[in-house]
Order: sequence, then C-alpha cells, then structure tokens
Amino acid sequence: MIIPNSIALASRDDVRVIAAMSRDTIEHGLPWRYTPARVARLLKEPEVNLVVARDAGDIVGFGAMRYADEEAHLHLLAVVPDRRRSGVGAALLAWLESSALTAGIGVVSLEARTDNSAARAFYRALGYQEVAFMRGYYLGREDGVRLAKDLWSDARV
Repeated sequence: MIIPNSIALASRDDVRVIAAMSRDTIEHGLPWRYTPARVARLLKEPEVNLVVARDAGDIVGFGAMRYADEEAHLHLLAVVPDRRRSGVGAALLAWLESSALTAGIGVVSLEARTDNSAARAFYRALGYQEVAFMRGYYLGREDGVRLAKDLWSDARV
C-alpha cells in the first residue's frame, strides 16, 4: 500500500521516468506523444500539476492534471504494473482531485480507450461516469470514452 506522503510534485529529475512510463503504460500502440521534452514542458505549466508516487525512492506512479476555471482534465495517470490494485492510482487521483477542490473546481474529466476495461472500471469505482463515446478519438485508430466526476457532490456526501 502506498503511503500518502510519498506523493509529491514531480521534478526535472523525474521527467525521463514519467515519459517512459507514459509510452509503455498509456500510449502503447500509438505514437509516443509524451516524450521527455513534452513532459518537461508540462512540468513548467502553471495550470498543470504533475505528481509522482514513490516507494523506496522509485517512481511507482504518476498523474498529470490541467486546471481551468471550472473544470480540471486528467491528462495522464499511470502505475507500474506490479503496483496496480495496491492503492497507488487511487491515492494519486485523490491528491489531484483535492487540489482541484482547493482551487474551486468542481468537475474532473478524462478520456480512456474503450477497450481498456480495467481503466474504465477503476474510474467508475472512484465515482466517474461515462458521459460520451468518441469514435476514432485516438488518431482515428481507436475509440475513446469520456468520463467525468462531480467533485462537489462527492464532497457533500
């Protein structure tokens, strides 16, 4: 199980590991878009939080969320395969959602491949609802589904 205080903002030293994890766990079968250069740019963007989860100093997961006036968008969330289903992803997402609430943002959205049933089940278990189907969303090759969560209604429960 991940210790919550092992989640922190990413640093420049984390860029290559994050980029490789994105390529291997998120972008497989598609062109590599979140290269080290692009991740380094994300790290500098003031409206983006790029966070990592560590265990014994090693990055075991990361997430990237962009915050706008009324909505946040989860761009990336990945956990190394041997740490999945251990709470790492949920802890990363909770950290990012808490930041959105602190900023006064009530809705988080994201996209997933329609054939990624594990990711879709993960997000649904955490209160996300599938709100749109997007044919050919991934470079015209794969369909996607948009999921969204109303953080304010969850905060009132």
